[in-house]
Amino acid sequence: MNSPQHHQHHLRNNPYKVAVASMIGTAIEFYDYYIYAAAAVLVFNSQFFDKSDPAVATLLSLSTLALAFFARPVGSALFGHFGDKIGRKKTLVASLLTMGLSTVCIGLLPTYQEIGLLAPLLLCVCRIGQGIGLGGEWGGAALVATENAPEGKRAWFGTFPQLGAPIGLLMANGVFFLISSIIGHDALVEWGWRIPFVASLVLVLVGLWMRMTMHESHVYREAEEQGKTKAAPVKEVFAGHRKPILQGTFIMVSTYVLFYIMTAFAQVYSKSPAKLSEFGHPQGLGIPANTFTGFLMISAVVFGAFISFSGIYADKIGRRRFLIWVTFAMLAFGLLMPQFLTHGSPASVLAFLIIGMALMGMTFGPMAALLPELFPTEVRYSGASLAYNFAAIIGASIATLVAIELNAYYGIIGVGLYLAANCVLTLLALNSTHETKDVDLVDTK
Repeated sequence: MNSPQHHQHHLRNNPYKVAVASMIGTAIEFYDYYIYAAAAVLVFNSQFFDKSDPAVATLLSLSTLALAFFARPVGSALFGHFGDKIGRKKTLVASLLTMGLSTVCIGLLPTYQEIGLLAPLLLCVCRIGQGIGLGGEWGGAALVATENAPEGKRAWFGTFPQLGAPIGLLMANGVFFLISSIIGHDALVEWGWRIPFVASLVLVLVGLWMRMTMHESHVYREAEEQGKTKAAPVKEVFAGHRKPILQGTFIMVSTYVLFYIMTAFAQVYSKSPAKLSEFGHPQGLGIPANTFTGFLMISAVVFGAFISFSGIYADKIGRRRFLIWVTFAMLAFGLLMPQFLTHGSPASVLAFLIIGMALMGMTFGPMAALLPELFPTEVRYSGASLAYNFAAIIGASIATLVAIELNAYYGIIGVGLYLAANCVLTLLALNSTHETKDVDLVDTK
């Protein structure tokens, strides 16, 4: 009979294959997530809500975005439980299916004109499904990439699932850009918006095929053989690992605030007509919608490049040290925000997006290595997922609405100070942790 060591050696995954599989999975999840955000800004106000008051319809449409953030910790608890109990592989297949089916259903929903109030209600159900799927996805993808990584290269391999975010952002904006260019804005709003949702089915099938051909991570199998897996990992993580959950949440919080200021607030501000608020602050720049979408696609490429760059340096000098430098740079960027946006031009908005997305790549890249390294194997899926998704609630769910309000009252400097304050929270959290670069994932106590 083979020894366990021999058996494990046979079934080790090729780290590059796992990295690519995790990247494709997260790219699909983020694509699904971002096409919803793009459609919420462009389409859903007129398709799923009462059009008689356009401002209220827009607000309701944007507020459905927040539903997913509150559903995400539910997903991370649900999938975290099974990911730590029955393994990473099966759980990742389930999270991809949850996300994919919710997205395809959105593309097939009848409109408000056809079924009245039932339409926004069904939209909300599907959006919650998306949130649950993404809540389970990220932790699992980060784990399979880092648990299968070669010695000393965990942060670099951990950047692969992180690349799903810029790839998904690029695909989602690209597909709306393309459809709008081909059939025109009116047809896009009328029926064309359904294409990216239904087409997502093809991507989900590709992702499922990639995941079904993977083995379970050897780190998880060793924990299982040593009898370390827990019957109730989520309960265990809250009972014994509250400190790393808090540290992970606040390490991640400024990343989310930066991202939503870059993609959502900057988008609303740039596209809005150039007028002043009642307090005398500029409320928009009047940049055409497709111009901003083009800018966002350019900056998504920068985002991806800097994610890869961050993995190399986080392995060299350590995650904590690298992230402290990057967070200081983000704080400075927040304070300089008025220079780019207050009386901005298309060129200054593009510069703002490129610099912001470079910083975003550097802060987001190492998270897939750092957050899992804060937890032992038997609660790693639950712990890392919960920290990541709690940060989304604090940092992302309200960031856009807070930024819009702050800008009306105090101008862009108010938005910049909001980002800077969150960077201070991240610096405090980083300061309270130890370096995790050399932690042994199998033996993490």
